[in-house]
Amino acid sequence: MRMDEKESCSQSSNGTGTVKAANKVAEGCSVMVQMTTQNVTREAEIISIKPLSDGTCSYYVHYIGYNRRLDEWVPQQNLDMSSLKMPQKGHKRGFSWQSSQQTQESTSTTGSPEREILKKSQVGRKRKIPQPSSETAVIAEDGENSQSAPTPRTPSQYGSMSKVGHSEDSLTRIRNIEMIELGRHRIQPWYFSPYPQQLTVLPCIYICEFCLKCVSSQTCLQRHMSKCLLKHPPGNEIYRSHPLSFFEIDGRKNKAYAQNLCLLAKLFLDHKTLYYDTDPFLFYVLAERDERGFHIVGYFSKEKESADEYNVACILVLPPYQKMGYGRLLIEFSYELSKIERKTGSPEKPLSDLGLLSYRSFWSQTIIEKLISFKEESLQLGEEKQISVNDLSEITSIRKEDHLNLYKYYRGQHVIVITDELKDAYRRMLSKCRTRIDPSKLRWTPKDWSKKSAK
Repeated sequence: MRMDEKESCSQSSNGTGTVKAANKVAEGCSVMVQMTTQNVTREAEIISIKPLSDGTCSYYVHYIGYNRRLDEWVPQQNLDMSSLKMPQKGHKRGFSWQSSQQTQESTSTTGSPEREILKKSQVGRKRKIPQPSSETAVIAEDGENSQSAPTPRTPSQYGSMSKVGHSEDSLTRIRNIEMIELGRHRIQPWYFSPYPQQLTVLPCIYICEFCLKCVSSQTCLQRHMSKCLLKHPPGNEIYRSHPLSFFEIDGRKNKAYAQNLCLLAKLFLDHKTLYYDTDPFLFYVLAERDERGFHIVGYFSKEKESADEYNVACILVLPPYQKMGYGRLLIEFSYELSKIERKTGSPEKPLSDLGLLSYRSFWSQTIIEKLISFKEESLQLGEEKQISVNDLSEITSIRKEDHLNLYKYYRGQHVIVITDELKDAYRRMLSKCRTRIDPSKLRWTPKDWSKKSAK
């Protein structure tokens, strides 16, 4: 059987040693794929194809209807070729396989570690984009990374790629780092992050858990750790409740750390655009303390001056610490700061899927908590009191539009009906909350950033 080498790869049959012709597969096709991490088969779109030395191909796939953090490279044998569907007619089908080395280097040096995607990148004000700080450079032994990196190729612009708005986005659809080591944890990233290209070809990159500098090997990391003076995030410790602490970091005063933090965060946040101008942002890092120092758990950032009074620009709990209540703790802390500022706050949009779930849970639980407390006080006083939506927003610092989904319109007014189910859900939440913010331990005074002296 004759086979076109440009559009298909040969596949060896197990046991018989015969060679079968694989169906023609191109970017934009959809096919049923066996996931490498789970024993299930799901429909996926082919995002990119990489020929291998044995004559087969590896495919980067996106599982249709699932979050992009599940995207992965799969071997050819994981594809069910009988289910192959070609891209819809009318989609852009240009096979422009150009080198993406220049594109990726551009992405690594012109982004900015803070802003949600699209909304901030379309703001009209112009900003000087400085080159990355020397602190973000790779530490490597002489000749250790002298191996030439394979020349990657950008995916063709068709299938779902034809809907992407920017020329760089097709490249950034593909996760570019296989593994990172941060302290005691080895973590597989979820998304693309513009780390230096000489690192992205390595099987694992190593990150100092205190200054977040990236290096190329364990030897380099050990040498760096012997010289690194930090044992906690730079900046001011504004909250401590053993073993947890919050540090406030100014993006202007600690630019290198802020840039490294945002490069790390981009590995786990899809809706995030990078700029190297971190001056307009404050970073609040949650750290866990032990005898070795303060280890980063997660963080959130906020603009020093937000025209829309957002109290969070970006929020992340690192994967090893997820499902432990730290996401709620970060959200609760951001609202404690808003209370001190005497403002209502809300996170920038769009939120990630995990972030949206966390915020909706926090909003509903906080409102129910205040209503139950208010009801109990009314019963103790023997008075029938009412509380308004504005009162709730003032008490909790949660914007009205963020908790209006709890209300029902009844007889010309909005009311909240606290059912037994809601009460049970609230009690279950209390039993799961291991840690809450103690406002009495918060040592923080807001600054007026509109004054030059505060900058």
